Amino acid sequence: MRRPAPSGQPDLFTATWRGRRVCGADEAGRGPLAGPVIAAAVILDPGRPIDGLRDSKQLAPPRRAELEALIRDRALAWAIGAADVEEIDRLNILQASLLAIRRAIEALDPPAEAALVDGDRLPVLHIEARAVIGGDALEPAISAASILAKQHRDRLMADLDRIHPGYGFAEHAGYPTPRHLERLRALGPCAAHRRSFAPVRQALAAGRGR
Repeated sequence: MRRPAPSGQPDLFTATWRGRRVCGADEAGRGPLAGPVIAAAVILDPGRPIDGLRDSKQLAPPRRAELEALIRDRALAWAIGAADVEEIDRLNILQASLLAIRRAIEALDPPAEAALVDGDRLPVLHIEARAVIGGDALEPAISAASILAKQHRDRLMADLDRIHPGYGFAEHAGYPTPRHLERLRALGPCAAHRRSFAPVRQALAAGRGR
């Protein structure tokens, strides 16, 4: 496995990419039973490095919040993309995730000239791109994107908790925790739940639902 580049310095795959605007992109929310899937794309500014970038899942919430503010302030460009619950159910979660990533990359201003995308799949893009397995731990720009995506989605799930009380969305962000599954069985799915996911389908089949 390649060693990660120093924080804030893009570790590009090919010399031909050097000097180009290269974004990192990642998503948050493939596994939950509820809520949208959110993606972020970030073009880091080599002149304004950010120390401590890493996979968002490895960061404590206070540190994630600090880094989010730094990324928004220091990045050359950043953008958020999303795919909603209806799109997830219609397309499947993989395709919806790729759609959210594409939307984030296409929203960058200035635009990216190449992209590094976390995972082993790429969305359809009009720029050169590479998929990077484990990229959120290897590529600083992808790490930055993972932080923005998670922070943005966590806030959205807190909003959904107020709209649909009783499920604990602010606590578990829609993931299938024991408490969420218990509440899903007791209350049935709400409008924020993904009907294509098995536990939600089972609750609907049991005659539950709001």
